[in-house]
Amino acid sequence: MGAGVLESAYAAALSIELDERGLSFQREVPISTSYKGQNIGVVFRADFIVENCVIVELKAIEAVTEAHKAQLLTYLRLTGIRLGLLLNFHDFSVARGTKRVVNNFL
Repeated sequence: MGAGVLESAYAAALSIELDERGLSFQREVPISTSYKGQNIGVVFRADFIVENCVIVELKAIEAVTEAHKAQLLTYLRLTGIRLGLLLNFHDFSVARGTKRVVNNFL
């Protein structure tokens, strides 16, 4: 679709691509956590969880920062999922705009 489209459009397109490839996924997955033993409710919504083993976080921004990567790492820690992909569709080449984030990789 190119740069400049809303993130929701890229999410819809990614859903089609994942579905066509036969991959199982969930969109906008609410993630809850607790603090000091008490449930504090939903703390974020994962854009996508693919095959129950990869969190995909979508962006349509000028530049991905270290804060975006740290945010995804927090999502991985809270869910226990080890691999995350941060996809920035604003970048002309999505491959160049893709960042891989790993939690507790051995």
